[in-house]
Amino acid sequence: MGVDFPVVQIVGYQNSGKTTAAQRLIKSAVKAGFRLGTIKHHGHGGEPDGTLSSKDSHKHMQAGAALSAVEGDGVLQLANQKGQWTLEELTAIYKALRADGILIEGYKKAHYPKIVMLGKQEDASLLKDLTNIVLILREKTVEIEDLSIPVFLRDEHEKYCGWFVDFLRGKIYV
Repeated sequence: MGVDFPVVQIVGYQNSGKTTAAQRLIKSAVKAGFRLGTIKHHGHGGEPDGTLSSKDSHKHMQAGAALSAVEGDGVLQLANQKGQWTLEELTAIYKALRADGILIEGYKKAHYPKIVMLGKQEDASLLKDLTNIVLILREKTVEIEDLSIPVFLRDEHEKYCGWFVDFLRGKIYV
């Protein structure tokens, strides 16, 4: 992880808006000229269904991601299988494939910088449980204490997409 190869995670509970926000971030990165890779954690148990044409990884590709994968129960959906794929192995693959950066959806406990999605007030507990939070996207109804990191409403697309492009350009240091 470093300025020469930016990696950021977007995390939150199910139905918090992660995939919708990820699509916006991907589109903004592509528009800015980045070749962005994405990795989606298949956190619902079991293997992915075997096709990239369904679920969120397909949405990532439709949004313009140059590379996309989904991982769950040891299956990496790049037509490759092995034991358990670590996030470090996945990021190494993407770096080798010359992505300009990676947007990871999920893997809450990984060590990369995190964008945290807060869809409901109860979701704010994530702020105490997670490390390396660099940005928060919240619903208007979610109240949080004043933090020293940027906080945007989920509908402030231009603001958080601008933040993301600056992050990819190395203008935001975490």
